[in-house]
Parts: sequence; structure tokens; C-alpha cells
Amino acid sequence: MELTRRDLFKFGGVAAAGAATAGMLASCAPSTAGTSETGAAVAEDGLPAFFAQPEPITDIAETKEFDIVVVGAGAAGVPCALAAAEAGAKVALIQKESLAISQGNTCDSLILDSADPEGTGPAGVAAVTSWITEQCVWRSHREQVDLWAKNSGEALTWLWEKATEAGCSIQDTTAKWTSTIQTIDGQPVKYFAFDFGPKPYNTGTGMQDLCAYFDGKDGLEIFYSCPAQQLVKDDSGKVVGVIAELDNQYVQFNGAKGVVIATGDYTNDDEMMAYYNPDMANMDRKQQNKTGDGQKMMVWAGARMEPVCGSKVQHDFDAGPGSMADMPFLCVKDDGTRFCNEARSAMAYMGNFLTSAEDTGWYSQIFDSKYMDDCADWPGMLYDPKMMEAYMPEVEGEKEGVYTDLIGTYSADTLEELAEKLGIDSANFVATVERYNELVEKGVDEDMGKEAKWLKSITEPPFYGIHRHIRLSAIVHGVNVNGEMNVLDADGNPIEGLYAIGNCAGNFFGSPDYPMDLPGLSLGRCHTQGYVVGKALAAK
Repeated sequence: MELTRRDLFKFGGVAAAGAATAGMLASCAPSTAGTSETGAAVAEDGLPAFFAQPEPITDIAETKEFDIVVVGAGAAGVPCALAAAEAGAKVALIQKESLAISQGNTCDSLILDSADPEGTGPAGVAAVTSWITEQCVWRSHREQVDLWAKNSGEALTWLWEKATEAGCSIQDTTAKWTSTIQTIDGQPVKYFAFDFGPKPYNTGTGMQDLCAYFDGKDGLEIFYSCPAQQLVKDDSGKVVGVIAELDNQYVQFNGAKGVVIATGDYTNDDEMMAYYNPDMANMDRKQQNKTGDGQKMMVWAGARMEPVCGSKVQHDFDAGPGSMADMPFLCVKDDGTRFCNEARSAMAYMGNFLTSAEDTGWYSQIFDSKYMDDCADWPGMLYDPKMMEAYMPEVEGEKEGVYTDLIGTYSADTLEELAEKLGIDSANFVATVERYNELVEKGVDEDMGKEAKWLKSITEPPFYGIHRHIRLSAIVHGVNVNGEMNVLDADGNPIEGLYAIGNCAGNFFGSPDYPMDLPGLSLGRCHTQGYVVGKALAAK
């Protein structure tokens, strides 16, 4: 049987599939893999076929000696390398791409100050840690969240200083992102958040600028276009280095104090996605070349993936104002139909309604010219019509703070015209709005149960639509680690010399969806893990 890429996704998820499905995946498995009793594609040790271990690389052209080797120049790897080098270590940062790669803008942290009545004391730290654990459906390992909570303020303050020195474009966005979460379970909480921005500048651009400025300083050496291939162990089982391809030959980078894997996720590896996240088959990917390299190398070295699903990071902050993305306006699919209670369906979770081949993550928020008055007391920040023009492709002029190829906000004097601009089914859309206005007049949402205070009529032109496209940014799913980010083997024992940070490290989230109640948590976690591990290894 021949399977297309989409078929592979549809028949993925061996852990939850039946024998027939597993047999289909087995037929697609690499030739080095075997099959289980049910027909599932497996490596020789019973792991999924994509973890089949390759033959050891032996033709090493050169060996380079360092204190610490960091694999992956992203939101976790770059801070790790900088912190270690600043602390006196000789550091190699190796990156398979030709430049540093990351995404997003916002990182967040806790400022610890028990002496300040408004600062975050021990009870505040504990409250935030428990709050995040609840958001992650109680699958977080508390020691992982604690590492962020207790070290993030120091880490992000340090990163801000480094970014300032390197000339990065950064903005203090603490008030913007944390004004509504100043108290958690009765405890005062103080944050520090900042953005690499404004857009189109982002964290990836910031990491590139940091690398360009600090490469060659403080014992840091960066190797680009240098994809890691395999980890190296000594006779005792300690990880002592990594073999990478550089200039068409294999080079072994030894790390006397440790090897840190910070290679990100696997959203572009079809087999891994089919196995772990088959529901994402029809969702577009924001990133490229994220192929689970680090997870594979670590599993070959004895690690195991965390035994929960990967947390999906999926959103669209770009088609229209991000501060309006969670506002409970009427939402419709491209077929013009309403599909959810908008007050109980934050934008970060909208993609779960839109996974079909027909939807592929597209929906529109709909409102009329009264929105500035009707929605004045809604959580978030409304953009007035003039501010909205930055997100409107039809309005000419310079547009700042947006990705111009991703904006998708439109206005029209009739619903039919708006439907045409949004590219959605006009007849269904007009009928949906008419039905919605009936519910508003009744004051009771008989269709979806949305509370009456969120029901606002759509009657006064011009009518507005934000055509959002939910795409997959990342899957946060990695190997098991302990509280020091030391990678664990199949029996839960630390693998000496091997560390994982960022999206290839497990045990922080565990929820099906990445929670966005604390904006900037994902990048804040990456930066903090990198900083903490870099400093700790340098001090060994």
C-alpha cells in the first residue's frame, strides 16, 4: 500500500491505533526496523522505528576539546552557551542551520523579593508553581516548574543586560502581559517580562544578534551549518562528546564538563508527528527543519521520552491584534458556521475545533462598528479603527509592528462583502450572523451557552472580520530529565554528562495544549533552563 504524507498522519498514533493501522505504519518503516506482535513499526529495542539506532560513526576527521558543548542555537541553547562562557568555560555552540533559530517574542519571569510587600515571596512562588501545574492538567513535574519560578527573574534580568549590550531590539512588556495576574491564590506576584521586538524583529533575530556579538568572546566558539549526528560515550557510559558534520567531514566535539542538547522539537518529522500527535495531520507548521534530532540522539544514548503527550503550541497573533485574540466575538469557520462558545474557547485552543482537512486551522472573529463601546470592559486591549489599519491589507501605508504577509483583518459595509473579503461561505455566514443577533436580542445563547454579558449584536456597518489561521508553532515534548536538567535513562537514573533544555526536554508541561494564562512562559522557561544549566556546568 502506498501512503501519502497526509495518509501517514491520518494512520499515525500507533500507541492508540488498532492492528490494521499499525500495520500500515509498519509498511512505511525504515528497513532497519522490525515489527511488534501487532504489526507496529519498532526498532530492535522495542522503541518506535524512528528511534532505530544507526551504526556508530567511526571516520572522525578531527577532534575538538571544550569544557561544554551546546547543541542547538535557539532560545535555550544561546543563553546556555553565553552563561557558561561568561562563567569561564570554554564552550562550543554547534548549530545545524546557517544562523541561530527561534520564534516568538515574549519571555516572562518571577521577581523574587520577600522584603517587598508587592514582591514574590516563598508563598507566591509556591502559588504560581501550583497554578501552572493546574494549567498543565497536573502533569508537570514540580521540580521543573520550580526551576523556572525560582531562577527566572535572575535569568531574564541577565539576558536583558546581555541583549542590551549586544544591541538587540527589546521592550519591557511587564505591564502589558501581567497586569491581570498580579495576585495568585491571594499571594502577590511580581513579574519581569520583555519582548524581542517589535515585530518583525523576534526572539530568533535576538538570538542571531547575540551570537554575532558574543561569538569569539569569553571562550565561546560557534559552529554553523554543523548538524550533530551522534553522542559519544566513554566506557563507563558517560556522555563525553558529540559527533557533528562540518565541512563535509565528521568532527568530534568533546565536552569535559557536559554536553547540552537544545535542538528544539520535531514538528517537521512526519513519523514522529504521526506517532505522537496524529490530530495535527491537517495543521500547517510555522517552522522548518524541526526533525527531533536531539530526541533521537538522546534516546540512542539511553534516554526515554516523557510518557505523556506533547504540548501543542498553536496560535495566530498576527492576522489581527493579539490583545483581541481571546475576546469572545462571534467566531465562524470558513464555511460560515459558528462552532464554539467563544467565551470558553481561548485562541490557543481554537485549533482543536479546526483539525479537519476542510478547516486546516482557519476561522474568523466577527464584530461591528460598535465594538469600541460594546466591548470596552472586556479583558484585553481593544484597537480602535485607526490602530486596526496596521492589520488591514487593503489599507495602504507603512505598517509597523506586524508581519505584513500574515495580516488578515478586513472591514466592509455589508456582510456579503465581508464574507467575500474573508473568503468564507457568504450564505451560511449571513444566516449565522442573523441567528446570532436573534440570540443577542433574547439575551440567551441557546446554541453554545455563552453568557449574556458577552453577547453583542452585529448590526451596524462597517462590519469587521479577523481571519485567523491557527498553525502549529511547536510541540513541547522531550526526554525525561531531573531537576538539574540531567537526562535520565530508562530506569530513571541520570546519564552522566548529558543535559537537555528547551523543547527537547520533558516534564515541564505534559498538557495536550500549551497553556497561555501566563504569557511568555515557554520562552521564559527556555531562557531560564539555558542560563541555569550553563552556569552550573561551568562551575563543575
